[in-house]
Order: sequence, then structure tokens, then C-alpha cells
Amino acid sequence: MVSIPSDTPQAANRPASEPREAGAFAPFEWMIALRYLRARRKETFISVVAGFSFVGIMLGVATLIVVMAVMNGFRAELLDKILGINGHLVLQAIDSPLNDHDEVSDRLVTVDGVELAVPFVEGQALASGANASNGVVVRGLSQESLLALPGMSEAVRAGSLDGFGGTDPVTGEPSEGIVIGQRLASTLGVLVGDSLTIVTPRGSVTPFGVTPRIKAYEVQAIFEIGMSEYDLVFVFMPLTEAQAYFNRGDTVSGIDVYVDNPDAIGTMRAEIEAAAERPLFSVDWRQRNLTFFSALEVERNVMFLILTLIVLVAALNVVSGMIMLVKDKGRDIAILRTMGATRGAVMRVFVMTGASIGLAGTACGFVLGTVLCQNVENIRRLISSLTQTELFSPELYYLSRLPADMDPVETTFILVIALILSLLATLYPAWRAAKLDPVEALRYE
Repeated sequence: MVSIPSDTPQAANRPASEPREAGAFAPFEWMIALRYLRARRKETFISVVAGFSFVGIMLGVATLIVVMAVMNGFRAELLDKILGINGHLVLQAIDSPLNDHDEVSDRLVTVDGVELAVPFVEGQALASGANASNGVVVRGLSQESLLALPGMSEAVRAGSLDGFGGTDPVTGEPSEGIVIGQRLASTLGVLVGDSLTIVTPRGSVTPFGVTPRIKAYEVQAIFEIGMSEYDLVFVFMPLTEAQAYFNRGDTVSGIDVYVDNPDAIGTMRAEIEAAAERPLFSVDWRQRNLTFFSALEVERNVMFLILTLIVLVAALNVVSGMIMLVKDKGRDIAILRTMGATRGAVMRVFVMTGASIGLAGTACGFVLGTVLCQNVENIRRLISSLTQTELFSPELYYLSRLPADMDPVETTFILVIALILSLLATLYPAWRAAKLDPVEALRYE
């Protein structure tokens, strides 16, 4: 019996019941594709290559999801911590001392989108405790402003903020209690109720010059924001006491402005400056942290490109495995062609075979990446305890925990890239299978 090549007019007029006309991705094509994925004794090596391709895609997708989630979480946590203490826009006086800060603050909060305006006094000093000394940034705030800072009321780990900036119930004098960070308290060896000596070079003016000012303050509360740099450096002091300590009189260093949408501070800036009704120098959070967040963005993009190469390498493994499969199945392809299967049907069989590896690897990688993201901090602690090393040092990374924030859009983009690479990897081997000449394949078998 002479077979009719698929390219002849007679073959084109075959009944619809024959396999070649069964439509795209017909059941028999799925059956053959899935059969090729199952290993037989003589095809063990091909199956091993397909398995490595599957594992490579799975690990590549999972790694890419986890790393990008950690980078997103790292940026979000840093942004939250930085903007929790520092305002989104800082206003400072230009031509005259800022002694009308209360009136200016009242006008600023009337601007639509402004949540808080906090006058502050800031200066550098040396803090000395029982065990050591450390450079600190002293920031003077009113009690109302301190409690209004985002996350501050929940950050107190010892003591209380109730009496901050108030009056002593016994003497009736203004309270001089201060609030310090957890890491600073540990470094200096002080607890709530202990005295902390603060030294500043800008002290009293005498006939012999300016002498350093040394004064002891009682630690009223200890906070832990979660950002090591702030927990080690910041000391909060009542506003009136800070004005006296730094010889500010009734003036302040500046006004921190907090808005409901930090990313919109650029469009709100002109309106806020106009509401102040006096010349002020303004700096927003993006300008103050431009280098830092730009470096984070560059690192994030580079990591994405580098880790995408893992998925690409796994996709190349799919290419090699599919080429070997096509070479091994040359006789089967020839028989299918002589039975009436079109080149398109053969090509779809091998596309489905390779795409199944990519689809399964991508799906498993998504599940694995999601599980790792949900437990990344526990995994970090486990590895640290097993290796006796600090994998996420707060001194280097500023945060006390490893954050992870999966962005749905970014995760979907990663999955789409993995699927596209996996699909593209199958096209060339499938095209070679479709171009195989049945006569030549059977002649040399």
C-alpha cells in the first residue's frame, strides 16, 4: 500500500475523522506528547535531561520570585522606617529664625493631603551611660507630636510616653525625661529610670569662650523602631528642654510635614510652601535619600536580569533535551507522517511536550517561591542557628528582620517570562521534527 504524502491534494481531501484534521492540540497529539514525557528503559538519559530542565525552571522561577519579593520588602520596610521618624517634607527658615512655628504648623495642616506638621529642634551630642559612650542625634518634640509619629506609640518596649514633656508630679517642674532606642540602651547599658549624660560642645558662653554643656537626663522610655540606625542614634527630648539645651530660645530647627501619599510630595510641595506664608527652604524625602534609594533600584534591576539568566539556562536545557528526543523518535515521527499526520500535528506534539515541562516547572516554582516568601524570616533564623552566623546583620542592612513583599504584577511578569522562554525553547526542536523526511528516517533505521 502506497502512503499519500500530506502535501498532496488527495491528502488534503481526506475525511474529517482522520487524525490530521482533528484540530489543533487534538487528543491523539496530547496522548503522544504525554507518552514522550514518560521514561522508558532506553530513554532514561532523555528523561533525566527533561527532569533537570523541570528542576532548573522551577528553581529559577522560585529564586526570582523570592529575591524580588525580598528586594521589594526591603525597600518598603526602609521607606516605612525612614519616613516614620523623618517627615516627608522638611521646612527650614531662610532669612529669620523660625519662632512662629506654631502658627506656620497650623496653616500647613489646612493643606489638603497634609496629615501632620511637627516643629522640632535637632542637634548632635555625645551620650554616656554606665558602660560606654555613643554619638547621638537629639531631637526635641512635644508630647503630642511624638505620639503622632507613625508607629512610635507601638514602638515603645519599656517605660511610657505619658509623662513626656509634661511636669513632674512632685516638684511641679517641667519633666526632663528622654526617650532612647533599644540598641542605644543596650550599647550604653541603661534601663528605664537610669540616668543618661548628654554632652554637647555648644554650651554656655563664658569670658573664656563657649564651654561644653553636660547634663544628666532620666530615661523615661525605650523604643524599638526596627531600623538599627535609628534605634542606635536617636534620642527624643521634650521640645522646651531641647530649646534650652541647644540655646535655641523660642525657635526651632525646622518643621517636619507628613502627607497621606509620600509619592505625591512633588506635586504638593508648591502648595505647602505657599501655605507657610513665609520664606522657607524645603527638602523632600526623595532628595534626602536619593543616593540610597537609587542604589536600591539599580541593585533590584540588576538582580532581576541576573536571575532571569537562571530561567534562560533551564530553557536551554529544554532545547537540548527536546533535540535528543526528536533524534531518538525519528522512526516514530516517520510512521506518524506515513499514517497521515501533518507537519503541523508533529510540531504541535513536540511543542506540547516541551511546553509541559516549562508549564509544570513554572507552576511548581510559583508554589515554592510563595511558600519561601511566607516563611523567609523563619528560614533565615533556622540557617543562622545552624551555621552560627548572622545572615542579615542589622548593622549592614539597617533592619532587624528579613522582609518579603510579593508584588502581584511583578510575580505575574516573572511567570509570563518563564512561560515564554519555555515555549520559545520548544520551537526549534519541534520545527526540526516537523521537517523530518519520513523516507530518510525509515531508510536508516
